[in-house]
Amino acid sequence: MNKIPNRQVICETLAELARDDRDIMVLASDSRGSAAMAPFAKEFPDQFVEVGIAEQNIVGISAGLAHSGKKPFVTSPACFLSMRSIEQIKVDVAYSGTNVKLVGISGGVSYGALGMSHHSVQDIAVARAIPGLAVVLPADRHETKRMTEALVKHEGGVYVRIGRNPVEDSYGSDEECEFVLGQAVTMRDGADLTIIAAGETVRVALDAHEALKEAGVSCRVINMHTIKPLDEEAVLRAAGETGHIITVEEHSIHGGLGAAVAEVVVQHKPVPMRIVGIPDEPAIAGKTSEVFEHYGISANNLKRLALELLGK
Repeated sequence: MNKIPNRQVICETLAELARDDRDIMVLASDSRGSAAMAPFAKEFPDQFVEVGIAEQNIVGISAGLAHSGKKPFVTSPACFLSMRSIEQIKVDVAYSGTNVKLVGISGGVSYGALGMSHHSVQDIAVARAIPGLAVVLPADRHETKRMTEALVKHEGGVYVRIGRNPVEDSYGSDEECEFVLGQAVTMRDGADLTIIAAGETVRVALDAHEALKEAGVSCRVINMHTIKPLDEEAVLRAAGETGHIITVEEHSIHGGLGAAVAEVVVQHKPVPMRIVGIPDEPAIAGKTSEVFEHYGISANNLKRLALELLGK
């Protein structure tokens, strides 16, 4: 099974599309290496802008390019893009209605040992609170490719968060994956409970599905790749048909996927629910797998919570 970083897929897909679309632009904040955008910069020097370590400026420049008819993709570390330049994202992109795609690279805890200063586990909470800004977390290389193709055609501001490291496949092929902004994907069907995941935790949810299957539990898995606009119909259908929901995310338990799902559930279809993510503390430093295991972002813990939720 091939494991390829999603950032590499975005570069390859944008390069493929840029050969026929000269309006596609990529901007980097001294991050072409981290974003795997060096090949794009080399092939399309006139469609690449190196801003340097200036995250606020990169958002403003991208908004200007969008107003000029270009299709800018900003590639910058998620921890800095979502925190240092949040005012520019709010005003220059969302409020101004500009066609800017903000790609937060090395998101979540994928900077690992660099710790809290480089972890981005508040970015989804901040981004989803801004009117006019969509929020997307692709699961693997196949979904990342389809997402990038869709976002080139999409008009409007989008915050995309991807990790740094190679990602295990959740889909079998590009053909198996269909990406529609705001439309969740049921990866596995089930009747006893539903696990809703986004980004790299989709693979964790799929592994939990298999573990629960062995325990005799029918578990639905939903890939909520678009956290905003949230697919509320998929959430309510899961609540009504399975009666129990667990969310799992590489983000703080406050304001992210779990909160978005809970807001829908509590107002329209209250059911027993658990939110799995990073607790309200500075996340530990370590490899992604170590951080995930420490905070229970694992198939074994999801299985345990599911059995507890079902009273088994």
